[in-house]
Amino acid sequence: MKTIWILGAGKFGRRAVHKLHSSQPDARIMLVDRDRSLLEPFESGSVETCAGDAIEYLCQHLGRQKTPDWIVPAVPLHVAFEWIKSVLKHIARVKKLGIPQALINHLPCIPAHEPGKIYISLADFICPDDCCEPDKYCTVTGKPRPYDLYQKLSQIRIENFHPVVIRSRQLAPGLGGYRPKTLFEALDRVQSADSPILLGTACRCHGVLDAFAVIGHQ
Repeated sequence: MKTIWILGAGKFGRRAVHKLHSSQPDARIMLVDRDRSLLEPFESGSVETCAGDAIEYLCQHLGRQKTPDWIVPAVPLHVAFEWIKSVLKHIARVKKLGIPQALINHLPCIPAHEPGKIYISLADFICPDDCCEPDKYCTVTGKPRPYDLYQKLSQIRIENFHPVVIRSRQLAPGLGGYRPKTLFEALDRVQSADSPILLGTACRCHGVLDAFAVIGHQ
C-alpha cells in the first residue's frame, strides 16, 4: 500500500485527494493543513488528517529511513526550499540572493512577490486540470515542447550558481509530486556546494526557483 502525504488542504490539496482516490484507491493518504476547518470534510472518511504547519510536519515526521512513498506539495510555498531552510537553521543561515538577470532573460519567468524567487512556465495560458504531460508535445497547442523544464534548470551554468533541481512527477493527470529521497538528495547537494544555489522544483512545463547562499555551514 502506497503512502502519500498531501501538504495543504486548499483547492489543490482537495483536488489531489480526489484524483488519488480515483487513480490509486488503495493508497494511504495523509492530508496536512494548519486550518482544521479545511480538514473537517475528510475526517470521517478514509483520509488521515493532521492540523499543523506543512513544513513543521515534514521536519518532525520525515526521515531518511522513515518516509512516505510520495509527497504532494499543495501549499503556496516552495516546499523544498522552506524544508531545507528549516533543516539547516540550527547549523547555518540561508541568505536569499537576487535571481541572476541572465537567467531571467533566457527563461519564461513569472515575477514572484518575494525577492530571490521566480516562477517559470512554458505555457502562457492556464493548463487543463487533467493534463497528462506527454513526453514531446503540449496537449493544448499540439506543438512540440521546446525542452523539459526540469532538465533545462538542472543544466544552468550561470554566475557561479550551483543548480539543484527536484523533478515533480505525475501521480495522476494534472497532479505532481516527488519522492522523499529527492528532497534528501537536494539537501545533501546544497550542503556540499561551495557556491550559491539555484534550487528548483519543476515538472516538464512549470517550476519554481529560489536563489540563496548557505552561510556558516562547515
